[in-house]
Amino acid sequence: MRARIAASVVLAAGILLGTSACGFFAPQATLIQYNASDGVSGDVGDLDIRNGLLLSTDGELGNLVVSVVNHSDSAQSLLVQYQSSTGAVSHDVTVEPSSTITIGTEGAPSVIFEDMDSQPGALFPVFFQYGEETGIELLLPILTGSQDAYSSLLPTLAPTETPTATPTPTATPTPSTTPSA
Repeated sequence: MRARIAASVVLAAGILLGTSACGFFAPQATLIQYNASDGVSGDVGDLDIRNGLLLSTDGELGNLVVSVVNHSDSAQSLLVQYQSSTGAVSHDVTVEPSSTITIGTEGAPSVIFEDMDSQPGALFPVFFQYGEETGIELLLPILTGSQDAYSSLLPTLAPTETPTATPTPTATPTPSTTPSA
């Protein structure tokens, strides 16, 4: 009888230890970092690039949508660079110290990419760098804006002023004086 009780206790302890010990060996899922939305992320020194993506209907004109977190005590000038069909294009974005800036959303500064020579659904390489820090190239997905959350963020170019033709001045005849008698 004692042998049965001892065997039952050992078996129960083995089962209990076996089922609860998996937490010692399995990684915690909450510690795994991942991109929870449609964009991609990366780090450059004290700047965190978060959820970067491009919105474009034709693959030629795109709106960069990204959040940048500055962990430093000084403002940083972030270089955003991409290769267009006409050559390298650079944009500078100032990120204030100890702050987060969102680019490309309503009421926020925007960075418009032109002549991208790509297509919606593709991954587009964009380089981020500041100061003397080593930069990072992220492959940003190009989305069409067909989702409701992105439909109002599609790119638009600022209207350019169309020059109006100025009429060429014409000479006005001067009255001639008539001799008096």
